[in-house]
Amino acid sequence: MSSSTQAKTEKQVWTDEKFMALPKDGHRYEIVNGDLIDMGNSGALHGNIAIVLSSALFGVVSAQKLGALFDSSTAFKMKSGNKRSPDISFFAKERLQGMTELPTGFLEGAPDLAIEILSPGNTVEEIDDKITEYFENGARLVWVISPTQHYVLIYRCAQEPDRLLKSADSLDGEEVIPGFTVPVANLFQKLAF
Repeated sequence: MSSSTQAKTEKQVWTDEKFMALPKDGHRYEIVNGDLIDMGNSGALHGNIAIVLSSALFGVVSAQKLGALFDSSTAFKMKSGNKRSPDISFFAKERLQGMTELPTGFLEGAPDLAIEILSPGNTVEEIDDKITEYFENGARLVWVISPTQHYVLIYRCAQEPDRLLKSADSLDGEEVIPGFTVPVANLFQKLAF
């Protein structure tokens, strides 16, 4: 029996409880087509970009009470049963109506804004699959950031990027996070202590 056949016959059903009970071993996981995918660790550059951008977003989102921000350890339940974890995500307050606090489990659907910061191991197909699934599940905006090539791709639909931003440009939240703007160069600053 081939390994791919074995994997198909041995797939387990990932309940929310089973997924949340995975060991806290420092790894991040997603469920994709019934498979547990170890997202691994991303490295210092990736983590720094995530913190810089999260900090800038948090200031605007919290001041205007626009919704909730989440880090890469937060998974979102897709219609397919997949659980996707963008590096940074934003869920608009309109989609959280009726809640007085966030659930300990998963929110249904993709975040309004999903941000993926490319890691060396990411493939074009993997990122394309994520973008497609985000939009099929309610995303309104996706940003894909390249730490090594210093660009941001802006997606408003899954078919193709709408814009390419470089260091001289500014990234803005458009209608999803009104009032948010940050120079793209701020995401890629050299150390200066």
